[in-house]
Amino acid sequence: MATFGNLTDRLADAFKKLRGKGKLTPADVDGTVREIRRALLDADVALDVVKDFTGRVRERALGDEVSKALNPAQQVVQIVNDELVTILGGQQRRLEFAKNPPTVIMLAGLQGAGKTTLAGKLAKWLAGEGHTPLLVAADLQRPNAVTQLQVVGEQAGVPVWAPEPGNGVGNPVKVAKDGVKEAQRRQYDTVIVDTAGRLGVDAELMKQASDIRKAIDPDEVLFVIDAMIGQDAVTTAKAFQDGVDFTGVVLTKLDGDARGGAALSVASVTGRPIMFASTGEGLDDFEPFHPDRMASRILDLGDILTLIEQAQKTFDEEEARKTAEKFATDTFTLEDFLSQMQQLKNMGSIKNMLGMLPGAKGMRQQLDNFDEREITRTEAIIQSMTPTERRQPRLLNGSRRLRIAKGSGMTVTEVNALVNRFEQAAKMMKTVAKGGVPQVPGMGPIPGAGYSGGARKQQKKKGSRSGNPAKRAAEDAALAAGAKPTVAAGSGFGLGGAAAKGAPSEEELAALQKFLGR
Repeated sequence: MATFGNLTDRLADAFKKLRGKGKLTPADVDGTVREIRRALLDADVALDVVKDFTGRVRERALGDEVSKALNPAQQVVQIVNDELVTILGGQQRRLEFAKNPPTVIMLAGLQGAGKTTLAGKLAKWLAGEGHTPLLVAADLQRPNAVTQLQVVGEQAGVPVWAPEPGNGVGNPVKVAKDGVKEAQRRQYDTVIVDTAGRLGVDAELMKQASDIRKAIDPDEVLFVIDAMIGQDAVTTAKAFQDGVDFTGVVLTKLDGDARGGAALSVASVTGRPIMFASTGEGLDDFEPFHPDRMASRILDLGDILTLIEQAQKTFDEEEARKTAEKFATDTFTLEDFLSQMQQLKNMGSIKNMLGMLPGAKGMRQQLDNFDEREITRTEAIIQSMTPTERRQPRLLNGSRRLRIAKGSGMTVTEVNALVNRFEQAAKMMKTVAKGGVPQVPGMGPIPGAGYSGGARKQQKKKGSRSGNPAKRAAEDAALAAGAKPTVAAGSGFGLGGAAAKGAPSEEELAALQKFLGR
């Protein structure tokens, strides 16, 4: 996640100095804590939060849990991870739904924080969870705010209650009250009220928001805050808490390139949990906030659980099984390739997904240079082919590739590159489907993957390379006697089979006795 990129780098550098040390001195701990303090302050985390955080880290790092640990450096990372989870709110807090629908959710925040777009994202997420949300356009002051909400609602597939045109016309309190009544009448189980924001905190904003809250008595009041706002996040959050109060926080623009201190300050300062995070411009770039997962991302430990959840929502299990069968039977086509690419695209930003992998910091430059439009270009090329060409790529001669290039707006070189990538991917996945380990371009042989063709014959001539002395002796004896050495059955990783379990065959025992007795 780009917002925490610099913080992640700084923390990683701080921990790097501890590696390889069997025991940490107070000076080591103080130096690391000092680096952590600087990193957090540079990320615009509130000073009080930084003081409390580093104080707890130092106290625990000087305690028995580190001094008695086999790997003190890893233990310090674990302590920092635990404390990050704490300042991010500890445990995930879910929306509380009303016993008698509709559940009323009010959005509040400064203008420019992304409330209106966030309303559409939340509505679409709720619809995906099986709810029936209604959006209420109660922001009647910002120019075209009502129109924007209607457009967002249409994109999300969610109805919008907008009885007033906005642009300064209409009573927002009445619109909010009538919106809740409309939801009851039409039996929507959730109402999301979009309220007006301002360029800064002022009395008029607070009074209007407070009046709406009193009028509709919401079950949840979500404070929407820009994650890139910096030190002002604390001041703004406190002002809204005093003026309107809120039950939870939603962070927007977490995909930005600013320092992201708001995320690490607002929950700790206000005592209110962060409940959702907006991670991109698309309506699907929205997820429930998990403090433990966010802490792992910040420390570059990855967020595999969120990645799995996104994949489960997008990929069809039956379709995946059929695809695996096609790989194994060599019937995987460009149509299947296109389908897989489109499913991957539906999961959201590729950059965000790759950023959830452990150690993503090491490929940050590649991630920054990754062009999300590459999938769109791939779709254009494949869709410019005839159904027959997609099913039988071997038909793609020079004239056909020229026609495809013109039809997709690409070059013949780009078409050739796509076909080559497809052939390599199909070959690698076929190997994996059959239990082998593929040869990755640019890498040497993978340990345990075995050899092929002449390489295997050359290996036999040179003799055994088993790491087990007894087994190596048995295999050398078998080779000397002209016998074919026994190969353990199992997967491409050398697992399974009798030999893998350590049980030698009778032939091996006889060969070993002959070899030892000569």
